[in-house]
Amino acid sequence: MHSTSRKTLLKRLAAHTMLASDVPVADDSCNWKCMKAENLDAKPANAPLANLEEWEDFLKVRYPEDSTAKPFRAADPEKKKEQCSNYEADARPTVREFYRLNHLHQTYDFVQAKKKEFLSLSRRQMGIWEAMEFLNTLVDDSDPDTDLSQLEHLLQTAEQIRNDGHPRWFILTGLIHDLGKILCLFGEPQWAVVGDTFPVGCAWSDKIVFHQFFADNADSLQPRFQTRTGVYSETCGLDKVHLSWGHDEYLYHVVKDYLPTEALYMIRYHSFYPAHREGEYQHLMNAQDKKMFDGVRAFNPYDLYTKSHEKPKVEELRAFYQELIGEFFPAKLRW
Repeated sequence: MHSTSRKTLLKRLAAHTMLASDVPVADDSCNWKCMKAENLDAKPANAPLANLEEWEDFLKVRYPEDSTAKPFRAADPEKKKEQCSNYEADARPTVREFYRLNHLHQTYDFVQAKKKEFLSLSRRQMGIWEAMEFLNTLVDDSDPDTDLSQLEHLLQTAEQIRNDGHPRWFILTGLIHDLGKILCLFGEPQWAVVGDTFPVGCAWSDKIVFHQFFADNADSLQPRFQTRTGVYSETCGLDKVHLSWGHDEYLYHVVKDYLPTEALYMIRYHSFYPAHREGEYQHLMNAQDKKMFDGVRAFNPYDLYTKSHEKPKVEELRAFYQELIGEFFPAKLRW
């Protein structure tokens, strides 16, 4: 259990049983400036990252572009451990703190509370394009590497998929896959919106980045959560497995009645890096999961590597994408 005492962990376990309504929720008018680094002293648990792209930048270092869509298989396991140590050691302090908070707070009970809080989908009614414009109010003027808006980032991903000749549902998936990040605008802290997702309620794979931070997670005191299958069973299927809470799961529940199964897997599991890039948790997957993860891996390069400085021409593209949205979605969805 490292340096953390059992008494301290028991206190944390008790704290994690609080109702989701006890977690502060920001006003809808809150934008990214509410969570910028300049405010870290006021809200240290909410925004260790200067911007959400810091997490994605770390992923690009961890998974270079030439290794995309293939689970890592090291001929020498010690070399794999060395590489893991290197990218963790080289990570920015803000990224380390982000993962520390994520691994501390993402417990089984926390995930259940967040699902209860958000999956009634009772906060807003918006169409897809309207939701994109709402996400666009997540102002990120702290990123020196790009002056692109959130909406422009979404269009970049969709346009690359379109240019590569993929089906219309695939293009639409690229357009909307990050819309769950509007959780930030509902007051959720960064570590409950983005981050590599992982199952809660069973043992944590040692392939999860910054695995050592799980030592302070209250679930480490629960023996039923610390076995290979935990509260699940072999080949039960991922639909029965609770992953850490974030934008993937939230958006999945918003759109699950409207898109093909392949698209829903891409949306729900695109941040599940321990599975689609490290090959972990195969024992919890059923046959459909394993088949659908081929699509998740095919989607991953578009998720990580399509951002550039070249701005898409939003007004020229609007008509095409509004027609595409109308092909699959009603005028309004519950969020």
